[in-house]
Amino acid sequence: MSNDTELEMTTLSLSYNGIQVIEPYAFLGLPRLHLLDLSHNRLESISARAFHGLPDLRSLYLNHSILPEATVQLSNALHTQSLSNLHRLELAGNNLKSIPLTRLDIFNLHALVLINNSIESITGENVTNLYQQRRLRVYLSLNPFWCNCELVAFYYWLKNSSQCPDAGRLLCSEPEAKRGILLDKLRGEDVDCMNENLEAVSYVFLGIVLALIGVVFLMVLYLNRGGIKRWLNNIREACRDQMEVYHYRYEQDSDPRLANVAV
Repeated sequence: MSNDTELEMTTLSLSYNGIQVIEPYAFLGLPRLHLLDLSHNRLESISARAFHGLPDLRSLYLNHSILPEATVQLSNALHTQSLSNLHRLELAGNNLKSIPLTRLDIFNLHALVLINNSIESITGENVTNLYQQRRLRVYLSLNPFWCNCELVAFYYWLKNSSQCPDAGRLLCSEPEAKRGILLDKLRGEDVDCMNENLEAVSYVFLGIVLALIGVVFLMVLYLNRGGIKRWLNNIREACRDQMEVYHYRYEQDSDPRLANVAV
């Protein structure tokens, strides 16, 4: 292929090629490339400069390609100004646990496909970035979302935004009581930390109050130990005197001679 042909290439599909490594500047010399498809490979290593030299790239497909050891490297590779014109990024089926983009404003993204990954929650920082990128559409179905209070920011983003076209297909995976429930069918209190936090604070406060009462009680006992000791001695003496009276009466009642005298 001539150099002129390479320079004019706009589409390059390398899917199903068993590619394991993307080296630095692997696509240098393709400044007009608009679409790059690397789906269905087995990427173990991705250089931080893998996508340098692609200023006109509009679509990047990496579906079912990223092995676990390359996940962190992927984030570094995507964090480049060379992809400032990227419109569509597809990362479906890669067992990703989070959005692999620390920033969204370095791209001109219109579509981010993250379906069929291992994302359990979307962080508050990611939600803030999504609110700021109003044109962006994020696809998130087939992820195992944990529907607890950590999901609250993402939950309200789904409710108040139209940026997730497949929001009606997002399902809770955990906890078990909510498994299979659609996220958009949840109520605010199902993911709101406020009530849980208030209840936890109440129990902590009650524990502190009981502990203080116990400390005060022990201090009172300690400061009055002399009086308490005398009080206990007095009770013991009174009990002993009472027992002696009972013992004396018992001896009188049980002696038959005393009984005859009484007759």
